[in-house]
Amino acid sequence: MAGLIPDLVYLLCFLTSALCAGLLLRQYGRVASPVLLWSSACFVFLALANLLVVIDQIVFPDINLKLARLMLTLLAVSVLLFGFIWEGEKD
Repeated sequence: MAGLIPDLVYLLCFLTSALCAGLLLRQYGRVASPVLLWSSACFVFLALANLLVVIDQIVFPDINLKLARLMLTLLAVSVLLFGFIWEGEKD
């Protein structure tokens, strides 16, 4: 039972970030705001990082994917930061 709760949290984090990415992409399709594009790209990378957490902790616990997870998270934040700076300079 003790291992079930963390596994459920990892799975819910992945599902939440994937849902956010999907909703942001859907809204970008309607409005075409660049901030929505950058935000959705960030959440896509965060969802991939969370998927790696699920794979790392639940599916293959013997394999260490920490570096890949950290790189995807860094990429997600970098994309969002770049997008905000890019759009801020246009004004």
